[in-house]
Amino acid sequence: MAALKYSRQREAIKNYLEGRKDHPTADMVYTAIREVYPNISLGTVYRNLTLLAKQGEISKISCGETSDRFDIRTDPHYHFICEKCGRVEDLPDMDMQAVNAWAGENYDGDIFGHQLYFYGRCRECREKEKN
Repeated sequence: MAALKYSRQREAIKNYLEGRKDHPTADMVYTAIREVYPNISLGTVYRNLTLLAKQGEISKISCGETSDRFDIRTDPHYHFICEKCGRVEDLPDMDMQAVNAWAGENYDGDIFGHQLYFYGRCRECREKEKN
């Protein structure tokens, strides 16, 4: 892909994501970036997030019926999604190649990668339900 023209707003979005582990939504990014760039529009944030994801500089996590989330990590890794509060967390590193190999044994074609999300209740929601 062609190199992008430098944008202070795009750089601010990347810097914001670098400091996060909670996989924010576009709305969360917009709220934070508005503190630095009060005139930025939500559309600009969406366009830049989409562009950064297409360029492979960030990851876009589609969580089904909820808002997409964004992750600065672009290396292959798994996510856990809490069905109660919507939190998205990185799971500890797991052997993704083993899953590709297993799937390849059961499919007559070439498998190059996959996306896999784990769903359930996060620790905080589980504790709230106990009380």
